[in-house]
Amino acid sequence: MACGNFWARLALFSCMPTTLSSGVALTHLAGGNSALALAMTIISNLLGIMIVPFSISKFIAAGVGISVPTKQLFKSLVLTLLIPLILGKVLRESITGLSEFVDQNRKLFSKISAIFLSLVPWMQVSRSRSLLLMVKPQVFLVAIWMGTFLHLILLAFNAFSVWSLSVISGDRQSVFAKKENTNAVVLVASQKTLPVLVAVVEQLGGAFGESGLLVLPCVAAHLTQIIMDSFLVNFWLRRDKDPSSNNAKVA
Repeated sequence: MACGNFWARLALFSCMPTTLSSGVALTHLAGGNSALALAMTIISNLLGIMIVPFSISKFIAAGVGISVPTKQLFKSLVLTLLIPLILGKVLRESITGLSEFVDQNRKLFSKISAIFLSLVPWMQVSRSRSLLLMVKPQVFLVAIWMGTFLHLILLAFNAFSVWSLSVISGDRQSVFAKKENTNAVVLVASQKTLPVLVAVVEQLGGAFGESGLLVLPCVAAHLTQIIMDSFLVNFWLRRDKDPSSNNAKVA
């Protein structure tokens, strides 16, 4: 796997919507606006049903002369994103006591969800075990560094965008200047979901290469973004507890 192939595969990863759970969870830990994070996640993944097939076909496949099954991609995303969301909402509203039970056991269901979501890329990569054993350790390191670089770009871009919007719309009085909103936007908008990528890869039919090797750099990028954002949240929490930084803000 050459670096050029890595860039093409990470380009697919960049077309994905936001993470399904980690962005909201990290926003909550950081004391951010969890409701805003959840709304962004839902809207991003719903829009992704229409945007992802177009983005892959227009900006990636066309650039390398590859034809992708846009209709199949759309149907796959409807099945994996839209229908489960609708079913969950219908069941929550129609079954008495279900919403209270889910809310009371939110941590348990979050852990179960994380386990199932992690199994999706694991199964995809396991199919290519024989090929993955041939990949040199240096290649994994390249994937990690490239995933780190990609996530740093997204963090910097989103932080700058939020700052620019706050300046344009009234600086400190702007809704974008509120720390809890800034944390939510920066965290959620900077993360890309891996399970949706796997669903997309299933429909590509090897157009961009063997599916397991296609997912590999994206797995590295996904893990990297979670680790980096965990350190970022920890930094924010320490900064908020530091009395010297609070005094500087007041001054």
